Amino acid sequence: MLSLSFPPLIPWPVIAGFGVLVAIFVVLAFVARGRTAILRALALGLVLLAIANPSLVREDREPVKDIAAIVVDRSGSQSLGDRPAMTDTVRAELQRRFGSLSNIEPRFIDVPDAKDGDDGTKLFTALSQGLADVPPDRLAGVVMLTDGVVHDIPANVAALGIKAPLHVLVTGHPDERDRQIKLIEAPRFGIVGRDLTIRAEVMERGGTGNATVTVRRDGEEIGRRTFPTGQPFSLTTKIEHGGPNVVEIEVEPLPGELTTINNRAVLPIEGIREKLRVLLVSGEPHQGERTWRNLLKSDANVDLVHFTILRPPEKQDGTPISELSLIAFPTRELFVQKIKDFDLIIFDRYANQSVLPSAYFDNIVRYVRDGGALLIAAGPEFASSSSLARTRLSQILPGEPNGRVVEQPYKAALTGTGTRHPVTRALPGSEASPPAWGDWLRIVSAQTKPGIQPILQGPNALPLLALSREDKGRVALLLSDHAWLWARGYQEGGPYLDLLRRLGHWLMKEPALEEEALRAQTTGHGREVRVERQTMAETTDPVTVKGPTGPERTLTLTAGEPGLFSTTFEATELGLHTLRSGSLIAFVSVGPPNPRELTDVFSDTERLKALAEGTGGSIRRVADAGGTTVVPRLQAVRSGRLAGADWIGFRPSDGAVIRGVEVYPLALGLWALVALAGAVLAMWLVEGRRGRVA
Repeated sequence: MLSLSFPPLIPWPVIAGFGVLVAIFVVLAFVARGRTAILRALALGLVLLAIANPSLVREDREPVKDIAAIVVDRSGSQSLGDRPAMTDTVRAELQRRFGSLSNIEPRFIDVPDAKDGDDGTKLFTALSQGLADVPPDRLAGVVMLTDGVVHDIPANVAALGIKAPLHVLVTGHPDERDRQIKLIEAPRFGIVGRDLTIRAEVMERGGTGNATVTVRRDGEEIGRRTFPTGQPFSLTTKIEHGGPNVVEIEVEPLPGELTTINNRAVLPIEGIREKLRVLLVSGEPHQGERTWRNLLKSDANVDLVHFTILRPPEKQDGTPISELSLIAFPTRELFVQKIKDFDLIIFDRYANQSVLPSAYFDNIVRYVRDGGALLIAAGPEFASSSSLARTRLSQILPGEPNGRVVEQPYKAALTGTGTRHPVTRALPGSEASPPAWGDWLRIVSAQTKPGIQPILQGPNALPLLALSREDKGRVALLLSDHAWLWARGYQEGGPYLDLLRRLGHWLMKEPALEEEALRAQTTGHGREVRVERQTMAETTDPVTVKGPTGPERTLTLTAGEPGLFSTTFEATELGLHTLRSGSLIAFVSVGPPNPRELTDVFSDTERLKALAEGTGGSIRRVADAGGTTVVPRLQAVRSGRLAGADWIGFRPSDGAVIRGVEVYPLALGLWALVALAGAVLAMWLVEGRRGRVA
């Protein structure tokens, strides 16, 4: 390709100034000498031309293909119904048809579902990133293959930032029907033991006007009612325990509806205990009493009621009662009227000295079996004739004393069961042998009941701490009153806070301290889920996982700490996943509880219409009235309309890449010198002749 170029020998402003001077000189020459000044003008013009350096440029150009971007929506809403099949069919056909357009190269940009599930469909962001290396004038057009549910639509054509036609091919059908749950008021926290109100609404298109709603808590159905659709309704559920309470609200599906994934709303509610009420009864003043009191008072969530019996009824030493107690021990109020108000009862070195009648011990037994918790912190009195083991509490205690009290230094040690139990597992210092903590100096010799294994032991494998379950309640027996030695730092002390707090929380049914538990939670890395199985057994069963719609899969767990098995897996779907291991069940919600992609699932041709038509493009459904997938023809159009009834157009730019350049200067070389010399000679001859004539 040839073209004329002017690369000047000096800057253009200097040439322009010189040209002005030449023009002035030529005008004056015409005035003074008439037509003979033409030769002077010619000579000066040739000088100007030489300075401008005219050149012939020959370029070796190689045509390049323009780019057509095809953005393929693979978001969550595009996985509904027959949209995946439509998308695959249209994508394959577009790829085939672009083969017939020799000057246009297709670039497919697949946009997957957002990993967090709540970012929506962002096709225009993906388009901008996919065309980052394409010059704007090489973009022949854009095709978006989507259901029309897009969440980053530019405000106008100017904000779109491209000068090429946008064509939108919409999957789905105009007569789609669907029903879904919309949460209006969804509390994230609730008080354990209290009712919580949730407000929701059933939304539908093509439905019946009424729908049956089922409510589940932690996988167990707790209610079923029918509500009118399109109207808010209220549901009440009780928060049964601390930690996550997973509430599901599910509406019955419509026949032939688009998807049933959004028929269920998942609401994780964190159960919070308002106050833990603890009754601490100390049988007599002793050095360990303050340890229990300080421990319980340091927890702002514990409401402590503490009584110390300063003198038993049979002891008469003449001391006035007013000097022994400020408040009388309200036995009837505590153990008859308000016993169910307590989450935990602790008897600290308590001896049966007729302070509590036998009927009150019956009340304590019933309290435990109905779901209460009892802790016996035993001292020497537990081995005597006034032992609590000789009362009606004996039927629920995990061990029986044999009448001996061992007085010798020893290291409290974890038993085999204790290494796996969450109360004592990995206590700081337990990893050493012997344990890296101070000695205790006393233990009450006792025998645990059949089937009960202690989790701590003393000298000669004597049981030190034993736990048991009684119907709905729990009981702990600590067979030494020397835990205070750790608190005082005797021989550098020991982990008394970890031990006693875990013990108290296990008694009050803290979910994290259950012996047999299955837990799952997202790790914060995309859709990765961590699964943990706590067990007292040496091995554990595999865990089955079922997603919102997908088939079950089986996970094999790996042993970590004693009694703790774990693994991780990558969730393929957003929503609630159900995990099972034997009789245990757990839930984990991957992504937001109610993903944005599933709140608006109907295919739509209106959202992108103004933008597509503003670029000269078009928008149309790919499914005809009979449900057949139809792909429009592709055409390269240099002017005029860019879309028709059955075709879409692309505007090529005829761009090329320059592979080589040859330059031929026109005002340099011998011939240019001859032309200039000839002009000067002609001027000299003409003006010389005119001078002689004159």
